[in-house]
Amino acid sequence: MDRRRFIAGSTAATAAFAIHPGFAQENYPARAITMINPFPPGGAADVVGRPLAAVLEPIVKQPVVIDTKAGAAGAVGAQVAATAKPDGYTLLLHITSISGFAEVDKLFDRQPKFTRADFIPIARFVADPCVVVVNDQQPYKSLKELTDAAKAKPDEIIYSSSGLYGALHMPMALYQKAAGGLKFRHLPTNGGGPALTAVLGNNAQVLVSSVSACLAQIKAGKLKPLALFGAERSKALPDTPTMKELGYNIEYYLWVGLFAPKGTPDSVIAYLRPKVKEAANSDAFKQAMNNLGQDLGYLDQPEFKTFWDADAARIEAAIKEIGKVQG
Repeated sequence: MDRRRFIAGSTAATAAFAIHPGFAQENYPARAITMINPFPPGGAADVVGRPLAAVLEPIVKQPVVIDTKAGAAGAVGAQVAATAKPDGYTLLLHITSISGFAEVDKLFDRQPKFTRADFIPIARFVADPCVVVVNDQQPYKSLKELTDAAKAKPDEIIYSSSGLYGALHMPMALYQKAAGGLKFRHLPTNGGGPALTAVLGNNAQVLVSSVSACLAQIKAGKLKPLALFGAERSKALPDTPTMKELGYNIEYYLWVGLFAPKGTPDSVIAYLRPKVKEAANSDAFKQAMNNLGQDLGYLDQPEFKTFWDADAARIEAAIKEIGKVQG
């Protein structure tokens, strides 16, 4: 090849890249996609994420791997994702608590390690109302009985959670405040799975959980549901009253969404959106959610972003209302 033909070919290749800026991304995905689960197994992100990954794999024709990075009520995994290379190969499964980490850092005069601006929302899959449950060995048959017992025995009844200001601590703290400042002992763990294990073992007596994460244990008679945080009763628990029915103006949902690190190319997000939507709307995924007593609450990126902005404002306001909590 002579020098003139080489230069001409190089110039043409350069022009092709200039005209088609997404050219380098056309082969995405060329290898496995990792979804970070920032909680131990058994929590909401895990029970939603695993069936999603199984359905998504044949759609994208690459392995979709769940990588557990648990710790600090989901903050550890979120930080890993926020600092990951924004190439579409590291995504984040997270829940309601992602909205409040920066506000908690501000509350304690800490520099936030990441903010909501470090993530691009892709899709929301479910929005699960939380439920107050007690170990079946406990005598409480209603929320009133639990409330009266907590008033009579301050700091004696133990509740477990997914960690300070985590998705399962927040609704419990709101209930305590709405009931006039109830005092329970708090057993924070590093995720919804361990928090559930604690109450099943009667190391804690009370837990606020997503319905999907604890429905099997309720059906098995190991947990008793006392009150729901949804706007209306759950089809999975039709006999369980809502907090609003019981006189508490509280509404709280545990949702699960998928995020990409800030800076992920638009072409990658544009590829993922229809693929993820196809997976979420598949019969297999819907059946997996149905087995958890969970309806699909899918939101595509524009609707999810609008929802997330509004929900984050509610979570930030709740953190300010609860104030500083130690342990």
